[in-house]
Amino acid sequence: MQPILDHLSPAWSHLTTVQPVRGEGIYLYDADNTRYIDFTSGIGVTNTGHCHPRVVAAIQKQAANLIHGQINIVVSPAAIELSHRLNEVTPDGIDCFFFSNSGAEATEGAVKLARQATGRQNIIVFQGSFHGRTAQTMAMTTSKTVYRAGYQPLPGGIFVAPFPYSYRHGWDEETTIDWCIEQLETLLKSQSAPSETAAIVIEPVLGEGGYVPAPDRFLRALRDICTRDGILLVIDEVQTGFGRTGAFFAVEHSGVQPDIMIMAKGLGSGVPISAIGASRELMAKWQPGSHGGTYGGNALAAAAAVATIAVMRDENLSANAARVGDRLMHSLKELQAEYPIIGDVRGRGLMIGVEFGPSAKPDKMAAKKTQQGSVSRNLLLLTCGTHDNVIRWIPPLVVTDEQADTALSIFAEALADASQ
Repeated sequence: MQPILDHLSPAWSHLTTVQPVRGEGIYLYDADNTRYIDFTSGIGVTNTGHCHPRVVAAIQKQAANLIHGQINIVVSPAAIELSHRLNEVTPDGIDCFFFSNSGAEATEGAVKLARQATGRQNIIVFQGSFHGRTAQTMAMTTSKTVYRAGYQPLPGGIFVAPFPYSYRHGWDEETTIDWCIEQLETLLKSQSAPSETAAIVIEPVLGEGGYVPAPDRFLRALRDICTRDGILLVIDEVQTGFGRTGAFFAVEHSGVQPDIMIMAKGLGSGVPISAIGASRELMAKWQPGSHGGTYGGNALAAAAAVATIAVMRDENLSANAARVGDRLMHSLKELQAEYPIIGDVRGRGLMIGVEFGPSAKPDKMAAKKTQQGSVSRNLLLLTCGTHDNVIRWIPPLVVTDEQADTALSIFAEALADASQ
């Protein structure tokens, strides 16, 4: 018998070879009914939990009526309804939407919109960023070389500013913020003039870069700089959106109003869909026909997204993320005090990073041993960070206190083994 992965491309790495046949809430089950605690959420996708009954019902109903109607030809009622539901939950000024399939596609679309609307070419991103794996978004991604190695030359016009990652810099937060603002201002004077800079694109919490929240003061400073210089502020909420950080969108914590928002992952509860949001006025500057896609606004995906938003609002999943996230953060900080191999615990809501090793000496081995020990006990956790030394906590937002405590107990056992 051939190995089970023989006919899958080895371009995919694999945390496990588990083959789930069923998912429910925070759990995955294989054919033998072995249960796994999924604290990866499919990398931030299943915010409503695996196979939420209301989302499943919406998908089934839509599939029986209309699976696809190409949006340039016909407009499905589900796509129209989704635009209205997004308008109800997005920040003020974000009231017009373009739909795609993935976060990378939406990011590319946001860049195209920014360039066409402003007539400028350059884009500023931040160190540690992850924006996708297409050519354009690889050029914007600086979290790890593996995402871009071997693919040069990449599209130009991308400039990288430092992200306020206080733990890595070894400074207090206020000093770090001041320095990063100063460096951004220098970049605008030395590398990309405001007159040629279309947009500044930032994740309000670094994802692949290590689960590092951008301080509110830093985001407000970006808003001021963009307003001053006519640059569009693009907030990448692909991983942070849809309740993950304890607010519907992470940018809400800072009170900053973005010009463009990028959404994906948690929007469809597992059905591929993404969205770009902007003002109607800004969207009107996007020439008809200059961007598109066959599946954008797909009826099945739109119906799943409408149901996802309804579940999140009705079950108040953002509040649950904030509450359980505080509980996890408190317990993880207690483990940090007990185990010196943990250097930092940080995050917002149910988007928490546990960094291994002191700031000057990242400890990838300790992170991997702890992750593997957790996986061997059927708790699925992912790592991230430039040095791959951060374990990320990203459970479905339906997680209960009891379930979180069970995961913490497993993690503590794995951590104890890794510390020996």
